[in-house]
Amino acid sequence: MNTATKLSGFALGLAAVFGAAYGVGQLTDPVTPAAETRHDPTEPGAGHESGGDQGTAGTPTDNHLPGGLLVSDQGYTMQPVSAPTGEFAFRITGPDGRPVTRYDVAHDKRMHLIVARRDLSGFRHVHPELADDGSWRVASPLAGPGVWRAFADFTPTGAEPLTLGVDVTVPGALESRPLPAPATTATVDGYTVTLTGTPRPGRTSELTVSVSRDGKPVTDLQPYLGAYGHLVALRQGDLAYLHVHPHGAPGDGRTPAGPAVTFSAEVPSAGTYRLYLDFRHGDAVHTAEFTVVAGDPGVPATGAPAAPTTEPTPEAGHGTPGHGHN
Repeated sequence: MNTATKLSGFALGLAAVFGAAYGVGQLTDPVTPAAETRHDPTEPGAGHESGGDQGTAGTPTDNHLPGGLLVSDQGYTMQPVSAPTGEFAFRITGPDGRPVTRYDVAHDKRMHLIVARRDLSGFRHVHPELADDGSWRVASPLAGPGVWRAFADFTPTGAEPLTLGVDVTVPGALESRPLPAPATTATVDGYTVTLTGTPRPGRTSELTVSVSRDGKPVTDLQPYLGAYGHLVALRQGDLAYLHVHPHGAPGDGRTPAGPAVTFSAEVPSAGTYRLYLDFRHGDAVHTAEFTVVAGDPGVPATGAPAAPTTEPTPEAGHGTPGHGHN
């Protein structure tokens, strides 16, 4: 795969192009964009652009970017690779260009793979297995035609945590799916999940989710990946990625097992976000989804890379979609 330096094709400008073309239609070529890379921080004039710290009013500080906007960051690159039908595969290469094979465990796993369609439907959070050749492989989570964003959330041993992202196209007939309107209540698998709190751009905000079933609070949530809940936020347009974990931990003697789970979250800018809450109960993982608006909804998301230059990735076959949590 060509890892020459290129900026992402995932800014809001491209999202608008996708939005204009993303009605009923057909996709025929399973392609992904070339890797977006960041400048080497050791180069003269290069700024540090890791995701996370943000200024007020959604202005990134020190040229920081939210996670998931880049295919290549700090010398690490996410590369889709060919896979049999029904499987999704990729590798992470390191600064030496070789596949990375040593990872730290974070939240019970060495690799978290999150996928969502560009219209913010079809969210999945799965956990691939590391193969002998340095690739990560899992039953394909790409549930149907569309342009998907795949995020690899991991920590290379001896390095900082990273979230890299790449677009993957699944061919087939397309139909636009509008983003659901903002709401504070979601239902999934017979559960009702209520969200309280409002995200504020560039500031830490508390968001609390409360889980009930058949009108009764759920007080026996089960640990999932070392927590009572996992929250992922994606910004509409460029799909900037935030992975937020709750206050406390199971078994710490002070964190109740529901019905409420509280998160500290910081969104990087004003705009519309889709929140995906994973929780475990009844020996199954359930995902509740919310649309929320941070700040002035008329203000476009900021901090995204500039308008892109992209080219097809040679290895883009990923098989048929899978189903269910791994």
